[in-house]
Amino acid sequence: MTSQPIDPAEPLPLTGERTVPGVPEENYWFRRHKAAYEALLPHCAGARVLEAGCGEGYGAAMIATVASEVVALDYDELTSAHVARRYPELRVVRGNLASLPLPSASVDVVANLQVIEHLWDQEGFLAECARVLRPGGTLVVTTPNRLTFSPGRDTPLNPFHTRELSPAELDELLRGAGFRVRTLAGLHHGPRLRELDAAHGGSVIDAQVAVALSGEPWPPALLADVASVSTSDFEIAERDLDASLDLVAVAVRP
Repeated sequence: MTSQPIDPAEPLPLTGERTVPGVPEENYWFRRHKAAYEALLPHCAGARVLEAGCGEGYGAAMIATVASEVVALDYDELTSAHVARRYPELRVVRGNLASLPLPSASVDVVANLQVIEHLWDQEGFLAECARVLRPGGTLVVTTPNRLTFSPGRDTPLNPFHTRELSPAELDELLRGAGFRVRTLAGLHHGPRLRELDAAHGGSVIDAQVAVALSGEPWPPALLADVASVSTSDFEIAERDLDASLDLVAVAVRP
């Protein structure tokens, strides 16, 4: 029997653990994550970059447009196979973030976007980042702000998250691992998304979650608004960190 060829563009299943491009209902989260990649690209220009926890691979592919080389690392076998098919410009490696399969002092930048909140041993992971970075190398991290993502809770709302961080907690974690924190910023809704918040009962995020939990079809107006979101609808700034949606940190290995 002849096996059927695998379509490299076939999307990963949407499980809630990662965001994927090309799904209208997922577009808000995709654009929110992509906005951080766009803001952090200058730190990757001309560099050898490890994306530790590359997920679907779209972010590593963005980084590859400016970097000299991108190593896209993920633990999941299905995900790694998808990234290798979908993004041939990347060097794809399957491995555990608790023990990065790279030599010491071998990369200029480690990118870790929307991943650290999934890890049980965050301190051990950061020690591994420091090990594989060259002296003076850069670590870029984004993660949901615990204060706004799981407000008033001791445990994360997202079942795939193990430990979420506040701005102060992320700063302390990075400094405790020996990094010098160059920038700690927050991602916020821009003017258009604030208008959509008002149009959908105060929070376009809560409106999406309510539909997902109900199992009912998406209201056409909400789906149209979510599908229209672009990266320019988000703002990243070093202000109002406790009220931010995601944290964006740039740290340097001494």
